[in-house]
Amino acid sequence: MAMIQQLACTICGYHSPDGPNDAAGFSIFFLLIVILAILGGVVFCMARVMRRERDNLDPSLQDDYVRPNTTTP
Repeated sequence: MAMIQQLACTICGYHSPDGPNDAAGFSIFFLLIVILAILGGVVFCMARVMRRERDNLDPSLQDDYVRPNTTTP
């Protein structure tokens, strides 16, 4: 058990003055990068699906858009 605690202390540098003291900051930064990469992938896939749908749309299946009359008396 003492070896596991010693390993944990050398990794995070909590008790050692010469060790890296910003392990929590690096882990938050790493998770931020992972979340942004996943969100970027989702946005990329959705944009690709929308572009393909727009390019391959059959005009005979498209509804005719009628602008509503917005004249006020």
